[in-house]
Amino acid sequence: MTFQKPKFDTAARRWVFLFLIGTVVVIGILMLPSAPKPTVGPLIKGGIQHFRLLGNPRLAPDALFTDATGKVLGLSRFRGKVVLLNFWATWCAPCKREMPDLDRLQKALGGPHFEVVALSLDRAGLKVVRPFFEEIGLKNLDVYLDRRGEVQRAFNVTRFPTSVLVDGRGYTVGRIEGPAEWAATEARTLIRFFMEKRR
Repeated sequence: MTFQKPKFDTAARRWVFLFLIGTVVVIGILMLPSAPKPTVGPLIKGGIQHFRLLGNPRLAPDALFTDATGKVLGLSRFRGKVVLLNFWATWCAPCKREMPDLDRLQKALGGPHFEVVALSLDRAGLKVVRPFFEEIGLKNLDVYLDRRGEVQRAFNVTRFPTSVLVDGRGYTVGRIEGPAEWAATEARTLIRFFMEKRR
């Protein structure tokens, strides 16, 4: 009796070939190194423990506000700098406690690569903000005003204070609702992390 090798038709060979190719592709994908997660890890602790990094940074809205002279500005004016955009008001008790820390942070790190933009939401504007600065002894922060609430709405801010961190490319990378200890070592370490990555 003679035995013959089983014959595979063309369709069967095609399916076997596709199966083998698919297996190789899957194995290759599984062996690829996983992408690093966008986290700063241990930097988010202590006085800034409630700060949250965004998994998918978005280009910050360029809504308009004014400085103490009435000049109209947008965040694009600060492009190239890391910006801590802080929404506050003179009638907000937690804001009043937080502002001296922001002032110290600006003194410590402010310059060509970083700026605290403390944006007042007071409708009365400069006539209440300037005395407030003098009352609590703020020396390093500039006055910025959002009297019409345009920037507040653009960033969907509903709680005060709220701080938003914008990197040097103009992308929102993190946010905290409520006060933080911005003079703490952890805060400066966080800011320096993004200053080093600002380009």
